Amino acid sequence: MGMSIYARLVYPLISVVDAEVTHNVTINLLENTQNSGSGRSFLGRIAGDLPPSKCTVAGLTFPNVLGVAAGFDKDVRVAKGLAQLGFGHVEVGTLTPRPQEGNPRPRIFRYKQQGALINRMGFPNCGVRAALPRLRTLAESPREWVLGVSLGKQKETPLAEAVDDYIEVMQLVYENTDYLAVNISSPNTPGLRELQRGSYITNLLNQLKLESIRLAQEKGVKERPIFVKIAPDIDQEGLLEVIDAAFGQEIDGIIATNTTRSREQLPSAAADQEGGMSGKPLFEKSIKVVRDISSITSGKMAIIGVGGVRTAEDVGKMLDAGASLVQVYTGMIYDGPGIAGRILRQL
Repeated sequence: MGMSIYARLVYPLISVVDAEVTHNVTINLLENTQNSGSGRSFLGRIAGDLPPSKCTVAGLTFPNVLGVAAGFDKDVRVAKGLAQLGFGHVEVGTLTPRPQEGNPRPRIFRYKQQGALINRMGFPNCGVRAALPRLRTLAESPREWVLGVSLGKQKETPLAEAVDDYIEVMQLVYENTDYLAVNISSPNTPGLRELQRGSYITNLLNQLKLESIRLAQEKGVKERPIFVKIAPDIDQEGLLEVIDAAFGQEIDGIIATNTTRSREQLPSAAADQEGGMSGKPLFEKSIKVVRDISSITSGKMAIIGVGGVRTAEDVGKMLDAGASLVQVYTGMIYDGPGIAGRILRQL
């Protein structure tokens, strides 16, 4: 299904329905499709021929550079289907220790003209324990693609105790994931971005690293790489603090970036919409952060570039800026499920 058919016929139909309802319908469809033989070949046909393009990042071998960002498959229901659509890695979650409703609906708003979304979801998810059986099934089945889990904190957990939440989720998923992503940058959990600063970030990453070493030994598995996901709105001083802490604690990489509080390029009415903006207008901000991390670390830090990626050209620019891997999310909503195959063939 090329972009044109999706954009001409499918998107106009779904765009009249609330964005979250559409997303949930998509998840249900994909979940049913990924598990049947005919469904798998259907998803394979949407993906099309994928050129072999393996790469190794943080000791993991990825079938290609393109992945799905956290937030698409919040409850670990469709990672397999997304991989069948051609994505080389899928970051599931964000998962919190207990189930969480998130913010009141409606909480996703489309700006098609600008290729943007605003969301104020607030980490709605089934809670890590409910997701565990599905994670286990994925971990135990042979697969070439890479599975990451995004760790979050409960909305009501005070920042001083946030590390306990991250550690709890980490302990439960450790054996059943290939890498861990630490989400300290969603604008929709009050105060969360404070965790990107000074002593907070050093303490958080230090404790997660120590726990990772302990879990790997205890469970007799390879240590799981840890990536920390940061905001595009971080200032230079904040960025240096994150990089310092990441290097100091031997963290494997940085995911740049989460959604932005900026409303650049959006109609003026969007200014009053609470939440984080993703999509096209975010691209320049994200790529700047990728470039800054790459130059500050002389290319020694693995970077996953995410934010506003729609085309093979965008992916190329992210890689040139210093990213080792690239993730999409909003682009899939506007361009449809064939986006991975199309980008990978054009790269």
